[in-house]
Amino acid sequence: QVQLRESGGDSVQAGGSLRLSCVRRGTMSTICEMGWYRQAEGKERELVSSITHDGTTTYADFAKGRFTIFQDLDKNSIYLEMTRLESDDTAVYFCASIAPWAVRVSGRENLCAYWGQGTQVTVSS
Repeated sequence: QVQLRESGGDSVQAGGSLRLSCVRRGTMSTICEMGWYRQAEGKERELVSSITHDGTTTYADFAKGRFTIFQDLDKNSIYLEMTRLESDDTAVYFCASIAPWAVRVSGRENLCAYWGQGTQVTVSS
């Protein structure tokens, strides 16, 4: 059983910074990518950033240049360093495992179907 636990959410002023952490408990295939999603009130959940086991990263356009995803494989953890926060960044941030395309098309999405409970980030202007 895989469990993901986020931490680090907080209330900050616009322009401030936060680091979110996500610890994984349990064994998961290294084929799974890890990522951060967010969901603002009244909006759909959106992908913020992802990272593969070998460290390849992707970012949503709004995150480029402001957010950095990184991992510590020894600690089974990923992190999201967020800088220059804006009020539009206010959301619940979720850590999740992500099935890469090859896994999805083979119908094995359940290999990577794990979500954390979310951590609230509130940015006030």
